[in-house]
Amino acid sequence: MRLTNKKMTDMYKTMLRIRRFEEKIEELVLLARISGFVHLSIGQEAVAVGVCATLKDADSITSTHRGHGHVIAKGADVKLMMAELFAKRTGYCKGKGGSMHIADFDLGILGANGIVGGGVPIAVGSALAAWYKGTDQVCACFFGDGASNQGTTHEAMNLAAIWKLPVLFVAENNCFGEFTRQADHQRIASVADRAAGYDIPGVVVDGNDVVAVYEAASQGVARAREGKGPTLLECKTYRIKGHFVGDGEGYRKPEEVDAWRTAEKDPILRFEKKLIQTKAATKSEIDKIQASILGEIEDAVRFADESPEPDVSELLKDVYAE
Repeated sequence: MRLTNKKMTDMYKTMLRIRRFEEKIEELVLLARISGFVHLSIGQEAVAVGVCATLKDADSITSTHRGHGHVIAKGADVKLMMAELFAKRTGYCKGKGGSMHIADFDLGILGANGIVGGGVPIAVGSALAAWYKGTDQVCACFFGDGASNQGTTHEAMNLAAIWKLPVLFVAENNCFGEFTRQADHQRIASVADRAAGYDIPGVVVDGNDVVAVYEAASQGVARAREGKGPTLLECKTYRIKGHFVGDGEGYRKPEEVDAWRTAEKDPILRFEKKLIQTKAATKSEIDKIQASILGEIEDAVRFADESPEPDVSELLKDVYAE
């Protein structure tokens, strides 16, 4: 699938939108304007954007506790997201879900998930529904290296492989399962090695190269649409921020993190350089995009600030049990 200049520019905008949203969220949490645990995906933007750029509007995704980037990449409105994190009535879940439970079924966003590995069986269920209905819909399932050890993940992958369901399993390997390095919780070097156990393709890609992610995801999505079954795509990336905002990060050295902020490794800086080198965008156009995205995020904060609080009468509305 050829990437046009417009497509690449749109991907850059989305990556930057994710980064600026996450940076603003971190700022607001530290100012105690947002409460609760918040998990940032700063440094992992290329995975979400590269995968979601291959999907159609009717396709679906399942996300994780670190899901802001995934849902923005699938088209979520940052105003409604911000309102949700502010626990306002105008938020995606009317202020009841918070950071880890943003969903929009109309956009195919089946929900971020506070349960590690919880989205994997949901993705398989979505793919089963698509197969049963005879549509060409695909579900992209994001999960981390830690979630790849969950029993539900293995069961879901096994079932998807047996029934050749249209799923793209995206292992977002950011080097840490919470505070534990991958090497300390897995004997394998690559999560994709496990694909052999299900007789499905296992592909490893540089998760900080959005074009590489896009090309690999395109092949997996095409395979799924053709009825050939799932693919396990491992995107090797790095979590620049802590497991959650304020975790202290005492389990790694600052110089290790700094190495991933460089122009050679940071996914946004790398892609920005590529856009200019290939003349897909000029430096002036990049500057305008950056200013525009900053404006979007500030508008989102204003929207959330000015939105009404949920009324106590709504406490038991839109919940499954009373």
